[in-house]
Amino acid sequence: MIFCETLKLVMGTNQKKSRVHAIISGRVQGVAYRWYTRDAATELGINGLVRNLANGSVELVAEGLEGSLKKLIDWCHKGPSMASVTAVETKWEESRNEFNDFSIRH
Repeated sequence: MIFCETLKLVMGTNQKKSRVHAIISGRVQGVAYRWYTRDAATELGINGLVRNLANGSVELVAEGLEGSLKKLIDWCHKGPSMASVTAVETKWEESRNEFNDFSIRH
């Protein structure tokens, strides 16, 4: 899990806000991947959403400081202990300030 020290280090720097859209593939559904992702994002001060896709992958849309987003993407490559991540495809974008929190969508 990501620790509060990481949050303090990232939040203390002058970084620009950004947005990342990621598709996570592998054994990522039925292993609480979305719940752990929400916890990690919340701990890092990231807003956005995570949801299962019909093809068995998980979609993540997240906005926050670049350093925090990079930490979240690093975490997504591992996921929770029961997950088996085979790929994380990312697309970086300009922040849209679209989200007020981080939620799990269905």
